[in-house]
Amino acid sequence: MADVMRRRIAGVPTRLWPLVLVTAAVGVAGTEAAISVTGATLAPGWLIPVFIGLFLVGEATQLHVQLRRETHSFSISEIPLVLGLFWLSPLALVISRLTAVILVNAVRRTTPHKFVTNTTVAAAETGVAVAVYAYMGPLDTTKPLLWVAVLLAVGLADLVSFTGILAAITLYEGRPAPVAVTRLVIASISVGVLNTTVGLVVLIVLQVNMLALALLLVLAVVLVAGYRAYAQFLAQHKSLGELYAFTRAVSTARQENSLADTMLTRVRELLSAESATLWMPALGRHPETALVARVDQAGLIDEQLGEDPIRRRVLDTGVTVHLGPRGANADLRLRRALRGREVKDLIVVPLRSGTAVVGCLEVADRLHDLATFGSADVRLLETLAAHAAVAVENSRLVERLRYDAYHDTTTGLPNRRRLVEAVEAAIAVDPVPDEVVALLEFDIDALRGVNETLGHKAGDQLLAEVGRRLREYAPDGALVARLGGDEFAVLLRASGVDCVVALAAELRRTAIEPFPLENFTIEVGAAVGVALFPDHATDSESLFRRVDAATDAAKAQPRGVAVYIPAMESHSVHRLGLVPELRRAIEHDQLTVHYQPKVSLADRRLIGVEALVRWEHPEQGLLMPGDFVPVAEHTGLIGPLTRWVLRESLAEARRWQDRGRPLGVSVNLSARTLQDPDFPAELDALLAEAGVPPGQLTLEIIEGGALTDAERPLATLQALAERGVRLSLDDFGVGTSAFSYLRTIPVHEIKIDRSFVLGMNTDAADLGIVRSIVGLGQHLGLSVVAEGVESERALAHLEEMGCDVAQGFLFARPLPMERLEAWVTARTSSAADESSDEATRRLRVVGQHG
Repeated sequence: MADVMRRRIAGVPTRLWPLVLVTAAVGVAGTEAAISVTGATLAPGWLIPVFIGLFLVGEATQLHVQLRRETHSFSISEIPLVLGLFWLSPLALVISRLTAVILVNAVRRTTPHKFVTNTTVAAAETGVAVAVYAYMGPLDTTKPLLWVAVLLAVGLADLVSFTGILAAITLYEGRPAPVAVTRLVIASISVGVLNTTVGLVVLIVLQVNMLALALLLVLAVVLVAGYRAYAQFLAQHKSLGELYAFTRAVSTARQENSLADTMLTRVRELLSAESATLWMPALGRHPETALVARVDQAGLIDEQLGEDPIRRRVLDTGVTVHLGPRGANADLRLRRALRGREVKDLIVVPLRSGTAVVGCLEVADRLHDLATFGSADVRLLETLAAHAAVAVENSRLVERLRYDAYHDTTTGLPNRRRLVEAVEAAIAVDPVPDEVVALLEFDIDALRGVNETLGHKAGDQLLAEVGRRLREYAPDGALVARLGGDEFAVLLRASGVDCVVALAAELRRTAIEPFPLENFTIEVGAAVGVALFPDHATDSESLFRRVDAATDAAKAQPRGVAVYIPAMESHSVHRLGLVPELRRAIEHDQLTVHYQPKVSLADRRLIGVEALVRWEHPEQGLLMPGDFVPVAEHTGLIGPLTRWVLRESLAEARRWQDRGRPLGVSVNLSARTLQDPDFPAELDALLAEAGVPPGQLTLEIIEGGALTDAERPLATLQALAERGVRLSLDDFGVGTSAFSYLRTIPVHEIKIDRSFVLGMNTDAADLGIVRSIVGLGQHLGLSVVAEGVESERALAHLEEMGCDVAQGFLFARPLPMERLEAWVTARTSSAADESSDEATRRLRVVGQHG
């Protein structure tokens, strides 16, 4: 024992020595004070081994309370202490108590600082108790005054013990939280009073009849079992609460993009471990992940862990590995790995995705030195790992969908959406003097021939090779993207136009070098357009428009490279000449409205039409909305144009209603119209004039551009919704704030942008986006409309997803009203033959363009 004491004393930190000396001095002073009253005797000596045994039992029966990294233990040692105050001399009692404390700590192999602190605090506690009791004088066990004396003596001893332990924790780790201290005080007082009371009861019973010892033994067994049951109850209650908190924290963290940090920190805290590690091997485009949360370090550490036999065993077998100082796992290879890590204990559990093991979650080095990881900890970590695996898998799914939404599947390059965001971010940065933001557009001209001659697989290989060359030879920091079809783009910063033109020519030469492809050598051409910010544009939209114009011009130039000049957009000037003609066309009813059917996918019924304005120009022929609606928006004609379209559409809806065939009609609404506070009242007048119920009208608002400032039109939208008019969010998914709009705008319907519907047959990203939007609409109780349906395969996809409504060329192109009526007649069949209740018109299944 002397060797043990020497080793323990040598390992005590310097900052704890003042406390050790003070508590030791208190213990010596209390003992000397008691001896001065009772005398320095060890009688009765034969009871000393008995009381050592009693104190050993008392120290072995403990309730642990964790405070920071330390564990404070409450024992039933007050019971033998009460008996010892009455039956032993002060010196014999102190020797018995200290001997038991030293033996227990030696067997448990407590850390040096805790060994010495526990011993000196026990000395101080016992010394105070014997001193107080000795100065109270001999007392009759049947008198309440003895009870008061014992409660006072033990209470002061417990106060000394509590103060010493709290001081040790503060010196060793820093000041604990007030809430934890309060909890510790309450537990200390409760346990101390209970143990002292039990000790007095035992003392009184033994004074009356020694045979009652058998009954007391039964009571002791029940008391110990109660202690252990209460401790287990506390642990289970704490685990359930912490598991619930873990689940909520992980769910919140996934939304805030702090999943790994929150998850590992919580796991480390719940298991009281020095470290928690998430390890996932490389999978697909995901690299190896090894994130570690340590107790003394904020944030996570991204480590390169290398090959580890313990993690490899878990990954290969899917079985948890638990290793500790006295663990049952005898695998020597794993034990060597544990020693190589320099940790005392470890739990590694598998992370599963379905039946596959995709990684490991582990904890190492139990903080509290009185315990190591046990079977309950294994079960807890396996439960946490199950929650963590779901969160990680969902996070990876969201990441994969987000990646697919912003990347081209053929080339792996960023797509147009990603490029638009990058351009907006680039021009938002304050410009550096003599530096420009350059956008280069590459139009590859041989793709169609390759597709037609060698097939689309060869065409995809050609596109992938062009993308690879551009990415490889583009300067560092440049973004290479595929715009779609045979168009690519490069976004970069450069010192001026000359530098950009030279780079464009070099990239073009690289891109058009001959391609070896399926025993052929393919030669392609490329036209490159160049537009600069701020030289040629002040925003991203105009920059894209002008690089398109430059690319078109480059096709006619021998070098194949053209820099934007204003003359390339001369057709825009021509559009301005349409203003007076458009005003006359509105005033003299020279416009027409075409209607595209909207078909319910549940029963193939015609449920409505979308009204699309057309202009039969006397010189230019039929003009589409894109040719004149922007002109109307910028010249104040959008209000009269909107009213004209609404009046015509509502009049047609009324005619259908009068025939007993109510037909809903959808009309596109401009952003400028939403800014007009008088529009709801004007719409009231138009509905009353036509005699059409508000619910038969759907107003489509453009998600991508109409709601850039949602605060201003919100009042108008609320007023329209209160009137019973249906609101539809058009082009859903192409903007950057679609989901926030759904929370603030009272929409009834969302329309999936046609670009996603057209691409979902060949692009997995587009298919995933369409499926997600349909699911979102179903979850929010909104009707979902897919526009741009042009194939039976797309229709089948939409029906399988549960999409509500479809429109597109598969059913019919936008038609004048007279042709729409003929279309309806030709493509519907009377249900009168099938049902005698009423005659309805039901759309037949169609598979050709109308």
